[in-house]
Amino acid sequence: MGKKRVMVPAKELELSTVKYEKETIQAPHLMGSILKLFVRIIEIPIIGSLIISFMKKENNMVEMLQNTEIPEKPMFKPEFPPQEAEPSVVIVDEEGEPTDRVQSALKCLPHYDPASCWSGDTLPSFRYWKIRDFAYAYRSKLVTPSKIAEQIITLVEGCKYHKAPTPLLISFDAEDIRKQAAASTQRFKEGNPLSILDGIFMAIKDDIDCYPHPTKGASTWMHEVRSVEKDAVSVSRLRSCGVIFIGKANMHEFGMGTTGNNPNYGTTRNPYAHERYTGGSSSGPAAIVASGLCSAALGTDGGGSIRIPSSLCGVVGLKTTYGRTNMGGSLCGSGTVEIAGPIASTVEDVILVYAAILGSSPEDRISLKPSPPCLPILSSLENVNILGSLQLGKYTEWFNDVHSTDISDVCEDVLNLLSKSHGCKTIEIVIPELHEMRIAHLVSIGSESLCSLNPDIEDGKGVKLNCDTRTCMALFRTFTASDYVAAQCLRRRIMHHHMEIFKKVDVIVTPTTGMTAPKIPPGALENGESNMQVSGYLMRFILAANLLGLPAITVPVGYDKQGLPIGLQLIGRPWGEATILRLASAIEELCAESRRKPASFHDLLKTK
Repeated sequence: MGKKRVMVPAKELELSTVKYEKETIQAPHLMGSILKLFVRIIEIPIIGSLIISFMKKENNMVEMLQNTEIPEKPMFKPEFPPQEAEPSVVIVDEEGEPTDRVQSALKCLPHYDPASCWSGDTLPSFRYWKIRDFAYAYRSKLVTPSKIAEQIITLVEGCKYHKAPTPLLISFDAEDIRKQAAASTQRFKEGNPLSILDGIFMAIKDDIDCYPHPTKGASTWMHEVRSVEKDAVSVSRLRSCGVIFIGKANMHEFGMGTTGNNPNYGTTRNPYAHERYTGGSSSGPAAIVASGLCSAALGTDGGGSIRIPSSLCGVVGLKTTYGRTNMGGSLCGSGTVEIAGPIASTVEDVILVYAAILGSSPEDRISLKPSPPCLPILSSLENVNILGSLQLGKYTEWFNDVHSTDISDVCEDVLNLLSKSHGCKTIEIVIPELHEMRIAHLVSIGSESLCSLNPDIEDGKGVKLNCDTRTCMALFRTFTASDYVAAQCLRRRIMHHHMEIFKKVDVIVTPTTGMTAPKIPPGALENGESNMQVSGYLMRFILAANLLGLPAITVPVGYDKQGLPIGLQLIGRPWGEATILRLASAIEELCAESRRKPASFHDLLKTK
């Protein structure tokens, strides 16, 4: 019998007693035939339960969930205290037309000077084409959406980006792309584009509905039991702005992994290094944006699935506040940790896509009482003063707990640059109970995923899942109702700790991931891989935003000694997207000169 542990109420916890403990995960690294054998064993009723029970004890999960008295009441979904209004923002109407919100976002951006982007000797050696660059090219008749479409189709088919072994897309229809592009080209010809997003090409992660494509969650069977009759809410909003969808992007099966490994369709490769993972689970969306194939993509994030691949692929990824976007029409729409959000090559493009898709569901408006959605006015004279007033919270021991000091050094340099250039102050903070937060998140997302998939698994589809997904499911099946309630009690405690921190700081800053893009073991391609140590590093700084529903963004800030991208994460107050977008834009500007071209990159607006 385990000895009972009693936690003091969160409000009485003395921060001076909190000691940082490095995360150690006790689990074997498995792949290939060994992984297949392991899966078969843990699915044997009694033997499997004993093995998983032992592993849970080794990782202190049993002590935390079953032997601990937690004084707080459960919080079954994020509950936020009222928030103060953010300065120098424009409030947009979440019930209004997406095109109107996008127009408001456009007015918030700094002045666009075509000359600085299209000619002159001052052009940087490498830059991503922005949405406004494409819009200018279309309006100036330098190119048409149909011509860009043909380039994309040629690249997808020529590079076999829609086929194994290394697909970016797992559903692709050239004629559908041509049809969408022709309609956009006609609107430009008539002088009536729908918005700045008209003619902009985007990919949609395969757990979000985009009609007429099937939604498989990158599995081999989900489309057989669930048909797609219409666009997801977020996709519908983008389509009303004139966005052209190139297809459904690859992902880690059902989002249950951090690397992007997928034996079903092939594993997406990192555009900076073909032998390395993109990160997951939004592997395809991040790689498509990083390689220049699309201006933006839509992903989902329940445990870093937007931010991890965005960081590893050197692009920008926004995880919105829980409930800020409507999850209707996505496979993960019924959970309490997931959101849909944009991935783009620049912060301004993230802002434009975010403006189009934002808007809570009617149910979330009632239960969450969201603050009005705001966008930062980056063009205002107040912007510099607001940046200078920001207080950044940094938990140094956590910040430095990374696989390579290249990561913490690069991120530290950016904080120093922010202080020097804008006067941002970095304040030392302590975040208690990080281990408890990891367990609470795992039990929450695991239980909710199992609840969603269990009817189909029980109907015989479970054997068609990948080995690493089956490993996850075997673990999730051992979580009890009392484990889930205990996790929600921890959620309330950890929310209290973070709300106390946000009384002192405006943003919490961390590296986005604890390691850069890991190598793909050749033996992992056919049957997948289970590597909890790698997942631990990739998710080290990720989980507060999911468990607590906080907004967070990753912005590329440099590279390690191997030339692999490093991201800095900004975690904001509830509903505080405008603040983290403003700060991310300033960071992006400071790091613009050092941005490097990926090894795999397609220049769709060649100027030479």
